Amino acid sequence: MPSDQSFLSLCLRLARKGLGWTNPNPLAGAVLVRNNRIIGRGFHHQVGKAHAEIEALAVSEDPKGATLYVNLEPCSSFGKTPPCVDTIIEKKIKKVVFSTLDPNPKNYGKGLAKLQQAGIETSVGILETEARRLNEAFFIFHEKNRPFIVLKFAASLDGKIATYTGDSRWITNEKARLYARNLRGQYQAILAGINTILADNPNLGTRIKGKKDPIRIILDAELKIPLNAQVLRDNNVIIATTTKANKSKQAQLEKKGVTVWLFDQITINKILSKLKEETIISILVEGGGQTLGEFVDAKIIDKVYAFHAPLIIGGEKAISIGRQGASTIKQALHLQNVIFKRFEDNLLTIGYIQKV
Repeated sequence: MPSDQSFLSLCLRLARKGLGWTNPNPLAGAVLVRNNRIIGRGFHHQVGKAHAEIEALAVSEDPKGATLYVNLEPCSSFGKTPPCVDTIIEKKIKKVVFSTLDPNPKNYGKGLAKLQQAGIETSVGILETEARRLNEAFFIFHEKNRPFIVLKFAASLDGKIATYTGDSRWITNEKARLYARNLRGQYQAILAGINTILADNPNLGTRIKGKKDPIRIILDAELKIPLNAQVLRDNNVIIATTTKANKSKQAQLEKKGVTVWLFDQITINKILSKLKEETIISILVEGGGQTLGEFVDAKIIDKVYAFHAPLIIGGEKAISIGRQGASTIKQALHLQNVIFKRFEDNLLTIGYIQKV
């Protein structure tokens, strides 16, 4: 006989179908069950569209008296859509089982309370760890009041991310690069420094059919970015610059539809504060060495994807993660919950710095 855990596992699998498309909303899947038989299922497809619970209820048989399973507490506030709890109550659902409370202060515990006040039986906490991990960016954003920060880099065995001339194409093999591009589609924004743009003229998109491109954020204090750079191919881009930058160049960028953020000085904390203000819940930091080093020194990192290829670049002037770095091994950032993936002769290390 199916269990609550098995139905919630299905919710988590359904939720993953919205990966990359729901930001800044969480991933959510829902299953409607009567007499241990699934009579409806759904997931949150895209921000602004129906939430998982509403989709499951819409495609189900008469839901009266059924049990609703969902990986996250049903919302109780108005956003781009009405509160899910109101519809759940209206449809006379008998029981609601969900994995974890919604960390958003607008909803935290309020959906649960409203369901209980309506006489609906509730159960919370099954597969909570798995549910938090699925929506790790959403939880960090609301619990720590900042975006979920992910560092991604590819390096040689001796820790170089480019040669002394700036060449980095390609350190990793094609399979590893495809995986890395797929990663971009999972995060709301991707961040890089101007030196990376000038050296590589990267696309910073997924280039994978069906995967959404992240918002491209470029740190460019002096507005050195060429107007024909690949990252400026559309208006899904933000340039963070300073008030001292060329005003004519700024006007040209804005005419192209580029969003320009002005700071007196670009610092990690100022960028994170602006990202929070703009409800950008996750960023994938791709480089270059100095930008990666800024985040390492600030020790504001949640997750790391480190690709390594079996080659040695050498050279004192070859590029590695820059800035000051740790003064002792004890002060170095230590990864937790580490897992490894292999792409032929390339190795990917995935781990967490901050507890999620």
